[in-house]
Amino acid sequence: MSFELETAAAGTGTLRRVAIDPVSRVEGHGKVTLLLDDNDIVQQVRLHIVEFRGFEKFIQGRPYWEVPVMVQRLCGICPVSHHLAASKALDHVVGAPRLTPSADKLRRLMHYGQILQSHALHFFHLSSPDLLFGFESEVGKRNIVGVAAAYPEVAKQGVLLRKFGQEVIRLTAGKRIHGTGAVPGGVNRALSWEERDGLLADADQIIAWSRDAVQLVGRLHAADPVLYDEFGSFRSNILSIVGVKGELDFYDGSLRVRDADGQIIVDGVGVQDYQQLISEEVKPWSYMKFPFLTALGPETGWYKVGPLARVQNCDFIPSPLAEAERRVFVDYGKGGLVHAPLAYHWARMIEMLHAAETIKDLLNDDDISGTDLMASGPHRREGIGVIEAPRGTLLHHYQVNDDDLVTMCNLIVSTTHNNQPMNEAVRRVAKRYLSGRKLTEGLLNHIEVAIRAFDPCLSCATHALGKMPLQVTLLDADGREIDRRCTSADGGY
Repeated sequence: MSFELETAAAGTGTLRRVAIDPVSRVEGHGKVTLLLDDNDIVQQVRLHIVEFRGFEKFIQGRPYWEVPVMVQRLCGICPVSHHLAASKALDHVVGAPRLTPSADKLRRLMHYGQILQSHALHFFHLSSPDLLFGFESEVGKRNIVGVAAAYPEVAKQGVLLRKFGQEVIRLTAGKRIHGTGAVPGGVNRALSWEERDGLLADADQIIAWSRDAVQLVGRLHAADPVLYDEFGSFRSNILSIVGVKGELDFYDGSLRVRDADGQIIVDGVGVQDYQQLISEEVKPWSYMKFPFLTALGPETGWYKVGPLARVQNCDFIPSPLAEAERRVFVDYGKGGLVHAPLAYHWARMIEMLHAAETIKDLLNDDDISGTDLMASGPHRREGIGVIEAPRGTLLHHYQVNDDDLVTMCNLIVSTTHNNQPMNEAVRRVAKRYLSGRKLTEGLLNHIEVAIRAFDPCLSCATHALGKMPLQVTLLDADGREIDRRCTSADGGY
């Protein structure tokens, strides 16, 4: 992390601008700006997403069967999520909304491997240094190398948990990153008995380590409940998909929303009707959109997604060890929703445990080695797919013409759903910990800790252009600026 200061005019006085640029230990590029008055009181805080990808546009004109492989290039951390969400959407285009049992379970296995590896990466590699050493600890050891030196067993488990998840992905998708296993209508390979036995040999150990991770986060909460319950905490609605019985389901389900008190206000909404539920707002200082519940409006209709939402939105988790841990978590909330951002880590490890249990169950299912892998039916011109990616609810929507070319693409990515909550969290943290104090790297790291709790993937979330001007700077070989162009909010220069 680096930060810079400059002075900017603001009304009749001046405000000092502090920029944290870039935000570190997150996927993608973003920065935070703070405006402080002459008394060092924080007047404004904003999370800016400063990279621009444009996937919604350049997908147009491509054959639909290329899309599941193309869209996963949004990210190298969660490509499986985009690969599967696109495949699910295009299942409808090829007339296969219901897959064969083997194809469905192989996709689920791929996805639960993705959940496990992504959660392990985020907690152990990106977030545990802050939690184990302290937010203002020595910056040189606040990383995975420092964790390995001070907590070697924790670091080892984190590396091997992710390795196992990546191996599940390799065997189902063909590659650990940017695989090709899912295709519209099904999958293109099954697991051999040898592959299944190889994964099953490690499954019990992976479950045990996942359970240890849940216990670790629980101990951190118990050791400093004031910090973990109050840091950046704010109330909001929550949104996720749930299964047909109200269970936690990462792969499929209908949309459910609870209000800040935990009461269900929307339930059973099919993904095909998402546009009636969700609208998107754009703001001039970020490339990332701001979704909200249409019926409540942008001021009160924003919501959280991801592990903290899912674990509290479902009625139960359909695996015994994770369900037991969910009950402990729910009891911790004393009858209400847990809203503190740092509780994301606790919920995330409960989900990792569920993923590990589910992977073992799927590996013991003979359908995983079945040969009936594809389904088809009358083609359609439109398809919508939903999945619970590691970071939250992910929606893919495509329209296809008679030439099988994509004519429209709309993606609402997990981190986009969490845009307003992340901004709210950094505002709360800045006013509580930074306002009126001399800024240091350790204090500014509090802002980053709040952002990291949401496990944002900023690359995924910058697929569309809002109203923020697009700036392009041309540098020569020595780094000197030659030219600069900047669009205005209406797209002109």
